[in-house]
Amino acid sequence: MSSTEPLFHLAIGSRFENIEVVQMALADSLARLGVDADLSHWIDVAVREAVANAIKHGNRQDPTKKVQVDLVLEGEDLIVRVEDQGEGFDPGDLTSPLDPANLLRPNGRGIFYMRSFMDQVEVYPRSEGGTVVTLRKRIASPAGTEE
Repeated sequence: MSSTEPLFHLAIGSRFENIEVVQMALADSLARLGVDADLSHWIDVAVREAVANAIKHGNRQDPTKKVQVDLVLEGEDLIVRVEDQGEGFDPGDLTSPLDPANLLRPNGRGIFYMRSFMDQVEVYPRSEGGTVVTLRKRIASPAGTEE
């Protein structure tokens, strides 16, 4: 199964409770693809962090601004794209959460977690403003495919 058509597309208001909607759609899609529970968990953590960052840092919790979430399957690669409508940021300005000065900080770990749990993470500005975070994960033999 390979498609550039989204397995799902969601446009949510920038409210933290809407993360659950994304998680339910993601869990359903991963189950239909036959992704095992352990891998599904880590994908869920990465996507939750991306959506939370889009709500908190990108859209500054403005419920009138949307977060767009798309899930696409390209071959054996699962791709999740999260877009916000905020001012954007330079990922080069991020500090390492592993730096001793940052160990006790309550934030600053989202991108680190995404990079830890996914195979590839890209962060780039949207032409009309905001940020796009693209998460890519190779999943083992999606259901319904043959090797």
